[in-house]
Amino acid sequence: MTDGPPWHVELDAGAADDLRQLGATDRQHVLSYLRTRLATPDDPRRFGKALTGDLKGLWRYRIGDIRMIVSIKDETVTVLVLRVAHQREVYG
Repeated sequence: MTDGPPWHVELDAGAADDLRQLGATDRQHVLSYLRTRLATPDDPRRFGKALTGDLKGLWRYRIGDIRMIVSIKDETVTVLVLRVAHQREVYG
């Protein structure tokens, strides 16, 4: 645990559209994950995996069959969600 401020989670327009296209159950799982794991004072990297190749610098989170791609901005304590989709669609 850290004593810093909670991380601020933002969704870019594409991720917001992705989230709306998910089924209700998957959408609730993603929103719960954002609240309980990422929007906390702790480092959001602890649950994710750093991506490589063309996506180097971004992070991936697994929520069941859903994958979430984010950019972590330490200077503004922000997690910017870029993509939310089923694992077979997220990287395309």
